[in-house]
Amino acid sequence: MKLSPIPAVDAPDGAYRERPIEPRKTALLSIDMQNAEWSRERMAKARVPGSPESKYLYIMEKIEKQLIPNQQRLQAAARKAGIEVIYTTIESYTQDGRDRSLDHKISNLFCPKGSWEAKVIPEVGPGPNDIVIPKTASGIFNSTNIEYVLRNLGIEYLVIYGICTDQCVECAIRDAADRGFLVTQIEDACAANEERRHDVSIEQMRGHYCRTRTTDEIIAEIEAVSRLA
Repeated sequence: MKLSPIPAVDAPDGAYRERPIEPRKTALLSIDMQNAEWSRERMAKARVPGSPESKYLYIMEKIEKQLIPNQQRLQAAARKAGIEVIYTTIESYTQDGRDRSLDHKISNLFCPKGSWEAKVIPEVGPGPNDIVIPKTASGIFNSTNIEYVLRNLGIEYLVIYGICTDQCVECAIRDAADRGFLVTQIEDACAANEERRHDVSIEQMRGHYCRTRTTDEIIAEIEAVSRLA
């Protein structure tokens, strides 16, 4: 892969947004891939018709069969290239959740400090030196110091994926773009509670706030730019 000259910011058709990543200035950002959303035990319960968990069967099967395998491959390629892998999960700073955002209180979104539910799913979990940033609202940029951390790391490009596509993932993409990061969304490493909601969100983001790539496409790009580094 031969890198073309960097297009001007005002180049037509969003050409500047489509430029390849630079590994040393890139971070993967995993959104809310946590035990509260999927585990083998919850998966078994969701497959029981009429159970409280059954309404989440679609997204949990998507996580199990598609997201986890794709994210494993993506994270392995990133680590090989020296790309930062950063995680965020919904987790209160307290045991009783009094610090949560008003919307999370209304929506009954609550994972206590240090709880099992707040931990990243082990199959796609962090290494001993990876960064995990808890958040107490849907937007990681609104409720944490992630921008400060990314600037300290020299990050300019973000590769974003996780759940839910039309909620916390979309919020992170919009906010990152507004703060001057070049964002790539990995469409087959994200999922929503319904396929329709996922598809609509992907199309809303495509070519406006981010580039859109598949797992295979971004891995091929990582490998190509790494050879040129």
